[in-house]
Amino acid sequence: MRIYFTFEPRPDLREPLVEEFPQVDFVFENGLSNNELQEADVLVTYGEDLNDENIQYATKVKWIFVASAGIEKMPAQAIIDRGIVVSNVRGIHKTPMAESMLAHILAIKRALPWVYEQQKKNEWSKKAKQTELRDSTALILGPGAIGSEVGRLLQAFGVATIGCNRSGNEAAYMNEMVSFDQLAEALPNADIVISVLPKTEETTHLLKADHFKAMKNDAIFMNFGRGNLVEETVLMHAIRTGEIGYAVLDVFEQEPLAADHPIWTLSNVIVSPHISSHSSRYVERSLAIFKPNLEKWLRGETDVENRLDLSRGY
Repeated sequence: MRIYFTFEPRPDLREPLVEEFPQVDFVFENGLSNNELQEADVLVTYGEDLNDENIQYATKVKWIFVASAGIEKMPAQAIIDRGIVVSNVRGIHKTPMAESMLAHILAIKRALPWVYEQQKKNEWSKKAKQTELRDSTALILGPGAIGSEVGRLLQAFGVATIGCNRSGNEAAYMNEMVSFDQLAEALPNADIVISVLPKTEETTHLLKADHFKAMKNDAIFMNFGRGNLVEETVLMHAIRTGEIGYAVLDVFEQEPLAADHPIWTLSNVIVSPHISSHSSRYVERSLAIFKPNLEKWLRGETDVENRLDLSRGY
């Protein structure tokens, strides 16, 4: 069996993998080669480097392991037509992303951006507008692995959590659950609104102008899912008119964000360039999911963990 990685793990991660599976011919490259695709039985990729043309070369590939949670940039129909099994690393982002979200929330609550600016100006001032996180309420759109982890951390700080998903069914570390249909009614109760929703047809522009009008004027809005959640003009209006107090944005409709985009200049916005999931342990955690799946695959089992339905987008 030939397994083609379109990225090269660090030696301390790559070498144990090769030793553990001596029956496998591993190929590691930084980039995608159609020549290698023609020979591969399994493809390991971040997903963004694949297109329809590539799939035409991948005539032997039966399984694509995506070392990412997002699959919206993959050539879904071409993969579906070929009947290729696709799985991903859903769940590995929960630690770095939850820590990133909590860090931003605490920074805003404790006025850290203001403190840093005062230091740059060599100014000793005690006029920081600081508030407490305790006894606030957070509404989390998409309380899956990531949303539940940030819910767990927030509850430890004395925050009440409201989860919101399509069904309104129970989710871990949520004090209360609502469905998408009940979202507008729940928003006035939230001090913090966090989205970690994936990109699907249903989530595209799910948040509309009326949703932002329903939020508290001092609410912190955080989008760490996908930029399709809200139309850019709607979000900009909500920020500029004070319908919300603060926005922390890790994702955008168009990425990378243009250098001349006006959102860079807004004082009540934190721009995080889609890095909240980054961690020195990212590939390590990806391989921890890949290895047991590979053991299954070598035994002829196709019920790999985190198997995806590309027709649904997740």
